[in-house]
Amino acid sequence: MNTASNPASNPAPEQPAAGPPWTQQPAAPAQQPPPLTGLRVLDIATLFAGPLAATLLGDFGAEVIKVEHPRRPDPSRGHGPSKDGIGLWWKLLGRNKRTMTADLSTAGGRATLLRLAATADVVVENFRPGTLERWGLGWEELSAVNPRLVLARVTGFGQFGPYAHQPCFGTLAEALSGFAAVTGDPDGPPTLPPFGLADSIAGITTAYAVMTALHARDRTGRGQIVDMAIIEPILTVVGPQPLWYDQLGHVQPRTGNRSANNAPRNTYRTSDGHWVAVSTSAQSIAERVMHLVGRPELISEPWFATGADRARHADVLDDAVGTWIARRTRDEVLEAFAKAEAAVAPVQDVRDIMGDPQYAARDALTTVDDPELGPLRMQNVLFRLTETPGAIRWAGRPHGADTDALLTELGLTEQEIATLRSEGAV
Repeated sequence: MNTASNPASNPAPEQPAAGPPWTQQPAAPAQQPPPLTGLRVLDIATLFAGPLAATLLGDFGAEVIKVEHPRRPDPSRGHGPSKDGIGLWWKLLGRNKRTMTADLSTAGGRATLLRLAATADVVVENFRPGTLERWGLGWEELSAVNPRLVLARVTGFGQFGPYAHQPCFGTLAEALSGFAAVTGDPDGPPTLPPFGLADSIAGITTAYAVMTALHARDRTGRGQIVDMAIIEPILTVVGPQPLWYDQLGHVQPRTGNRSANNAPRNTYRTSDGHWVAVSTSAQSIAERVMHLVGRPELISEPWFATGADRARHADVLDDAVGTWIARRTRDEVLEAFAKAEAAVAPVQDVRDIMGDPQYAARDALTTVDDPELGPLRMQNVLFRLTETPGAIRWAGRPHGADTDALLTELGLTEQEIATLRSEGAV
C-alpha cells in the first residue's frame, strides 16, 4: 500500500522532466516511525466526525481501537453502496483501526472500557451529553483511572447550552451555521451539501484539538476534556459573516456560483458540453482573462480596478467570458487559459478525479490491499511529512475482529472473555 510521503513505494505514472530545484521533491529520508507512534486512541464514537478524527490520528501512527456495540455496529458500515455485503464507506473511515466490541451500558462493558482507558491517551466519543455519566464512564471515572487521558467529546451542540441535549446531525449544523443560507442560486432555496461537510470539518478540527490537548499535557502532566460542537467549526469556515453583520449590518445573500468579492468568477459551459470554473481573485489574473477573451477595453473601466466593483458588474464580465468559452471545447479553453497564465479548472466528477494527473502525481488516491475485497482505491493520508510520513496500513476491518486479541492484551483469561461474551458485554 502507498504512503503519501513515499509515493515511490508504488509504480507511479511517468513524470515530466525535472523542473527548477524549488519544485522538486526532497530526497526520501531514512524510514522513521510515524509521528504518533505510541499514542493509543479509543474510538467509541459513530457517524462521522468523531470516527474521522480517530482515523486521522491513526493515519500518522496512533494505535486506534474502534469499540463498537456487539449487536449494533457503527452505522457507517451500512451507509452508502456496498460490495459483497461489505460497506465501502467503512473501509475508508475504519482504516488503521483495530476493532472490538463492548456494550458500554453493561457492567462487563463498563469494566472493559475502564481497563482500556487506563492504557490509553485519548478517548473519542459522541454520545448525547450525560450518556457516559449514566453508564458510570464520565470524566470523573475515566480521569480517575488515567489522569493523563484526553477525552474528546464530539456532539452536535456541545456539552452545554439550550440545545445541548437535542439530537443533531451535520445537516442541522450546515443549516444553523449560515452555510446553507448563502449556498444556492439567488432565486432558489437554501442548499445543503450532498456529503458530510459539517461532520468532516468537525472531524479534522477534533484531531487538531486532540493534538493541542496532548501538547498541553506534555507541560502539565494532566489530560483534559475537548468539548467539540459540530456547529462551531463550520461557523468558522463560513468566514467573516458575523463580523460584517456586527459592524455593518451586512447579510451575505445567495449568489450562486458568483462571488461578492471578485468577478468573473463562475462556471461556464464549453462547446462540447463540459463545464469549467474560472476565478479572478487577483487583479492581474482578471486582466489576463479579459485580454484572453478579446475584451481588453473592459480593463480601463473605472469599476474594473477592484474585485468588489468587478463583482457588481458580473453580468458584463460573465457575458464576455461565457461567450468566449461557449465557442470552444474544454481542451481548447484549458490550453488557452494555461498559455495566458490565467486560473481555470475543469469541473470534474469522480470519474475524472480518478484519472487526474495532479492527483496521480501526488498519490492522493492510493491503492490499499484489503483481505476482504482486494485492492481498494481511496484518499491517501491528509498531508505529507518529509521525515515521519503517515500511511494507510489497512482498510476498515470486520466488526469485532480484534476483540479477543485486545482483551487478552489487557490480561483477561479465556474464561473471563467467554464470560463477557455469555453476558453480551462484548
